Amino acid sequence: MSLPNSSTEVVFQEKHREFNYRGTVVLTLSVQFPVIRLNGNPQAQARINSRFRAQASDFSRYAAGTLYRQAVRDYHSAQEHNYPFRAYDAVMKYEITLNQDCYLSTYRDRYEFTGGAHGNTVRASDTFSLQSGRRFALSHFFAPGVNYRRMVAAEILKQAEQNMLQNPGIYFDDYKHLILKYFKPENYYLTPDGVAIYYQQYEIAPYATGIVTFIIPYDILGMELSCWSR
Repeated sequence: MSLPNSSTEVVFQEKHREFNYRGTVVLTLSVQFPVIRLNGNPQAQARINSRFRAQASDFSRYAAGTLYRQAVRDYHSAQEHNYPFRAYDAVMKYEITLNQDCYLSTYRDRYEFTGGAHGNTVRASDTFSLQSGRRFALSHFFAPGVNYRRMVAAEILKQAEQNMLQNPGIYFDDYKHLILKYFKPENYYLTPDGVAIYYQQYEIAPYATGIVTFIIPYDILGMELSCWSR
């Protein structure tokens, strides 16, 4: 039997802004964030939406403050040394990775271009209960005392080794050490196929590889998503 609000309606709001200095666009900002609607559960709805709004606002303030000031400094430097100025770019976008079984899981990518050869993207994620609006750490899905970190790390190393055999050079040479060094339980989200664990750019692989993601099937971890486990 399906419980009410086992999934949620999701729409996206977008905000765009250009920051000018002396008649020149020095920074463009684009933010896209989700807004959910839960029938009959305004408290959980408000809790989740409040977090999304806060994240979008924090990024916007950061762009309008720190990035704008940095862009202006680079603009002055370009004028002084007579070389072209390339406008900064700040983008934040969300992806909904799971919206079922009373869970909502998302990740958001924060992209910044501040000159140079290419921009940089940083990923963060959240997993919510659609019943309470609470955020869940990865440890929530395991019984107390279960060494879930070891299980997750073992599966990541197994997948990474297979990937390297198929595509040599996709990771750094010492990728096994780096996988363990940079493993962060908070860097996860849920998908229909399993738990996704991700690594930021440059942590275990060259820039061209991008953000590295490993999907670990639920059955390997002994996990089962259900509204009744809330």
